[in-house]
Amino acid sequence: MNREEKIRQLQELKVKSQLGGGPKRIEKQHGKGKMTARERVHALLDEGTFEELDMFVTHQCQDFNMKKQRILTDGVITGFGKVDGRPVCVFSQDFTIFGGSLSGAYAKKICKIMDLAMKCGYPVIGLNDSGGARIQEGVESLGGYADIFLRNVLTSGVVPQISAIMGPCAGGAVYSPALTDFIFMVDKTSYMYVTGPNVVKTVTHEEVTHDQLGGAVVHNAKSGVAHFLASDDTECLENIRTLLSYLPLNNMENPPVIETSDPVNRMDVELDSIIPEDPDQPYDMKDVVRHIVDDGVFFEVHEHWGKNIIVGFARIGGYSVGIVGNQPNHLAGCLDIDASTKGGRFVRFCDCFNIPIITFEDVPGFLPGTGQEHGGIIRNGSKLLYAFCECTVPKITVITRKAYGGAYDVMSSKHIRGDFNFAWPSAAVAVMGAQGAVEILYAKELKNAEDREARKSEIVKDYEDLFCSPFEAARRGYIDDVIEAHTTRPRLVAALQFTENKRDSNPPKKHGNIPL
Repeated sequence: MNREEKIRQLQELKVKSQLGGGPKRIEKQHGKGKMTARERVHALLDEGTFEELDMFVTHQCQDFNMKKQRILTDGVITGFGKVDGRPVCVFSQDFTIFGGSLSGAYAKKICKIMDLAMKCGYPVIGLNDSGGARIQEGVESLGGYADIFLRNVLTSGVVPQISAIMGPCAGGAVYSPALTDFIFMVDKTSYMYVTGPNVVKTVTHEEVTHDQLGGAVVHNAKSGVAHFLASDDTECLENIRTLLSYLPLNNMENPPVIETSDPVNRMDVELDSIIPEDPDQPYDMKDVVRHIVDDGVFFEVHEHWGKNIIVGFARIGGYSVGIVGNQPNHLAGCLDIDASTKGGRFVRFCDCFNIPIITFEDVPGFLPGTGQEHGGIIRNGSKLLYAFCECTVPKITVITRKAYGGAYDVMSSKHIRGDFNFAWPSAAVAVMGAQGAVEILYAKELKNAEDREARKSEIVKDYEDLFCSPFEAARRGYIDDVIEAHTTRPRLVAALQFTENKRDSNPPKKHGNIPL
């Protein structure tokens, strides 16, 4: 074969590799409202930046007539490119080839790109659309999954790992996305579960559809497995690009600082009246956040699950920050099992990747009840406490209203290494609310009072003046300053600038033992 023939062969193989499982299967993929694996990669990355690796890989299986069914790429596209000019590594599972099922060769391709990402310090993005393990290969495919799982764990906290579920993801395959930092799902076309509807029906006699068992809405709103919900592939990929804009490439970098046209000294007088006069009346903590952050943009994580706490990314003065806030609009902002798990995981992610954390606090305590106690609120509530205690990135807290009981301690208080702790005049820092405290402290006096309710009102007012304000905590140095609400943005910008070079550390150890 001469040089021209070799070049022609190369070109023919490259063209062949672009066809995936063939025109009919591509058409079927489009008929389901889904992009192909290659289309997804090109939609995710900056135009013209994708560099593909292992295009010519095929499986090595000889059994079940598989040696006659070898297709280039073997069902997964791997390589690297750029998002907003910043490098990333990517793999995209191709459902048009063997249903996207994982073989030994396929797994090696994913492991190779993950190893490169680790060595070079670039995020890994996995676009999942697979029928699971390739049954024809038996334990070879199972071993391939384990090889990937190991890399997910070793990569954790070194570079960001992002998973998009854009089709089926079942059985052992679900554990790789579960080990990554963020999971995106697409409504109506993606699902995740360990055992499918047929197995569920056989074992438990439950009739359930794929979507009801493990669809995008289920995992975003009920299980908390997924962090983001998209209406289609295009929105999902665009949201991944947005998420990356807040993150550093690896754990040795700081997140990108972007110039903002929103004045750093902007004061928003609407914040002065955003807290209701009635301490039991709800309000939306997201409104508080949007009044303060750059251009009012808050990129929320886990929007549909654990709604009594909000977490997400924003920028303040151009700095990328993680936002954690109690949500008085839901369960009065109490901490419960889901909220604690949600908040704890987010805080730990921010700490891994040097993202300062801004905490907006309005918490009346932990949610009471047998359901919470029997479900392990002690163990799960400790996760959020552990995360904030362990965290060494800049931590800035703003108490907007209630900061009661043990929940006050948990929400990035001064006692657990909060760097700056501010309170609004509307803040109330206390062991508990005035009504409950008075019932305990003055039980005997109230029992003997002629006009019990009138006397109780007097005592409650005195208690609130003495203990349900930010000034007692400020006198003890637990609050660094009591600030007018409209000054919050410039105060946060100043605090972020001051802590930009903060250094803190934990005692030497292999790792801690978080209460999982």
